[in-house]
Amino acid sequence: MRNFLFISFLIPLLGCGHSEPSGSFQRPDIASKELDAQIPVQAKKVQQKVTAPSSKTPAAVKKDSVIIDVPLIRQNPELKYGCEVTSLAMVLRHAGVQVGKMDLYNAVKKDIDPLIRSKGDILKWGNPAEGFVGDMTGTSAGYAVFDKPIEELVNRYLPGRAVNLSSQNFEAVLMHVSKGYPAVVWTTGDYRLPDRWESWTHSGKTIKTPLDLHAVVLVGYDEQFVILNDPLSGKKQVKVSKEQFISSWKALQSRAVSYQ
Repeated sequence: MRNFLFISFLIPLLGCGHSEPSGSFQRPDIASKELDAQIPVQAKKVQQKVTAPSSKTPAAVKKDSVIIDVPLIRQNPELKYGCEVTSLAMVLRHAGVQVGKMDLYNAVKKDIDPLIRSKGDILKWGNPAEGFVGDMTGTSAGYAVFDKPIEELVNRYLPGRAVNLSSQNFEAVLMHVSKGYPAVVWTTGDYRLPDRWESWTHSGKTIKTPLDLHAVVLVGYDEQFVILNDPLSGKKQVKVSKEQFISSWKALQSRAVSYQ
């Protein structure tokens, strides 16, 4: 959850904040283990018999439960509003890329349009779909970045391997995680429906977005819960009600980015 204070005006809280989610999560008692499929390595040849290859690819089967061991990285103290790049740093580390959150902070696209406000209201600012809006370090007001610039960062470090799962059904995201790939997902600070919205103009367009926006790493799931690494709370493998989380995820326009 994000927040900031203007010196001259008091306005609603923005961006990754500093309060922890309330009562909606728990740590798993026992980490699940993924089982590797055993593939026979020997096959008998059948003489004088030719079998045409099947044109159909067997459908992937989603596992009932998964927990991926993804290293935890905290966004604070350096990146007060840097939950997106910190979450991506975790995902890239899992992929074997030795990159840090500050590397991604420097590399991510930024929308440098200045914040213009009047009487506590935001009139004009940047577009998080184009780049990070504001100051990620928190020295001045900062907000967020959405999926496209994060997808571009994945392709920079893993050329051609980015997977943008945004706007798909959440089951598609879970299927991707089932294959062993964690994902950056957008939610709110307490994983609940956003209740504070703001709007401003950018290049003649109206940007309407919730203020309590957050990004975390989806590292697993089971029948009832999703399992997250949260860069703000600094907690690893947090269990959150799947139904509750999906509602907040959809409210944030169903954004998710991973790799393959």
